[in-house]
Amino acid sequence: MTLGAKHNWPMVQLGSLADFRNGVNYNKDSFGLGIKVVGVSNFQNYLKPKYEELEQINPDGIVTERNILHHGDIVFVRSNGNRELIGRSLIIENPAEKVTHSAFTIRLRFTSPNVCPKFYAYCFRTNLIRQALTAQGGGTNINNLNQDILSALLVPAPSLPTQERVASILSAYDDLIENCQRRIKILEQMARAIYREWFVNFRYPGHEAVPLVDSPLGPIPQGWRACTIGDISAFINRGISPSYADDGGSIVLNQKCIRDQKVSFQLARRQNKQVPSDKIVQFGDVLINSTGVGTLGRVAALYAEIQNCTADSHITIARAKSDIDIFYYGSLLTELQPSFERLGIGATGQTELSRASVSGIEVIVPPNDLQHEYGKNISSMRLLVKNLQDKADNLRRTRDLLLPRLLSGQIDLSEADPAKADAA
Repeated sequence: MTLGAKHNWPMVQLGSLADFRNGVNYNKDSFGLGIKVVGVSNFQNYLKPKYEELEQINPDGIVTERNILHHGDIVFVRSNGNRELIGRSLIIENPAEKVTHSAFTIRLRFTSPNVCPKFYAYCFRTNLIRQALTAQGGGTNINNLNQDILSALLVPAPSLPTQERVASILSAYDDLIENCQRRIKILEQMARAIYREWFVNFRYPGHEAVPLVDSPLGPIPQGWRACTIGDISAFINRGISPSYADDGGSIVLNQKCIRDQKVSFQLARRQNKQVPSDKIVQFGDVLINSTGVGTLGRVAALYAEIQNCTADSHITIARAKSDIDIFYYGSLLTELQPSFERLGIGATGQTELSRASVSGIEVIVPPNDLQHEYGKNISSMRLLVKNLQDKADNLRRTRDLLLPRLLSGQIDLSEADPAKADAA
């Protein structure tokens, strides 16, 4: 079914509504403080970029004013080894600072005044648009998207009020999803604040009655101990060298799956190599990016139950000993991310973090009963985070089911009410 078919919307070539520009070329030497850049790894299944996750490059000699993204621009994946990513898009909305985009992407900027950019951002997320791009590749997924293909793409062109109505209906779901994400962020900030108050500032329940004593790492509460990450870990291993296959029996997490101290499964792949038992990740494990530039040292604790999942050899898997509380262990290693980043980069500019470096980091560890008291507090927060994440996922599924039906005319716009999203 064609977009807008039952609505009798006119169809026009996208090039009559917008112009296009490829992104900027840069290499690993360009990474550093400067200007944020939208790259292929930032698309995932988002509607708009997560600006806090964007890497930065030095713009000198690379970025001009023509390469800066504006409010209402839409960026497409132009080229990637994974053909499923070709044609994915992100809308730019009110960026708080200057942002550019990589040469593997194309920027669309609307030139017509009769356009609601968010309406088209939703159009580009439908399978129908995806099928149109596939048709340009002779019936298979295209290897590269270019400006000519985008310019010739037929898109619906309803009246501006109709575009705004559709965007409003679908945005109601996105607003609820963002509300869930904000609440999740607050809970994570609370968990981090409790950890620092108890285990960094030593203001834990009952601390008034516990004297400080000397240790190799300075004064610590009596009953605590100075040790290393290796002393409290059951093991610290690298992941596997996978044999990728779309029908593989296990899921492989890679470096791009660790962002903002969370594990995302959206960019995970499948593989069919047999996985040793000590390289199958489980609830409570901590994953550390251990090679590369820009992502080295990133940490995430895994608080999800998932079967047949491993990590690739660029990731270190750390697991707590049985007597160490897993929520304490996850918080401890997450707080150590700056140390992992320093150890990996080092004065010589090396780009690998060894297992020995991770294992040898010195830490101060509280008694087990205090760890478990912390764990009980944090586990309830993690449960609420999971429930909020499940709610956000359900809202996404509902929105994604509604999206093509609204745009194709299977659902009458007069019957669709954004307020109904509250009951999703």
